[in-house]
Amino acid sequence: MSYEHLLVAVDLTEECDPVIKRAMKLAEPTGAKVSLVHIVEPMAMAFGGDVPMDLSQLQQQQFDQAKERMDRLFNKYPGIQRGDSHLKYGQPRQEIHALATEQQCDLIVVGSHGRHGLALLLGSTANDVLHGAPCDVLAVRLQKKD
Repeated sequence: MSYEHLLVAVDLTEECDPVIKRAMKLAEPTGAKVSLVHIVEPMAMAFGGDVPMDLSQLQQQQFDQAKERMDRLFNKYPGIQRGDSHLKYGQPRQEIHALATEQQCDLIVVGSHGRHGLALLLGSTANDVLHGAPCDVLAVRLQKKD
């Protein structure tokens, strides 16, 4: 079985490079489409929902920075088309699952730090994406930085 459309969840740091490279290597033999997605989480979620100030301007700056970083990935990975990238605002699990369904992806590729113990087998985002995913999920193990 070969995959036709891979959705790669990226955090827009250098850690996403091995994840993108693995997805592209998987896609290459069959010419599968590779799409990127980055989720900008609402700042209120980071503060537990109760924030006594307007964070909309900071949130917009965060979104603009994510767009700039995503644009840099096109220079680095010319095989990925600009139209195949998605910046979403919301909760990562929900947005990744919804996009994978909408785009008819048959594989979601995420990075994992491979922490020890069953509960820490996958990072929190990778673990969330795995549960209830509408398709297969590949967790690419990321190397620890010293």
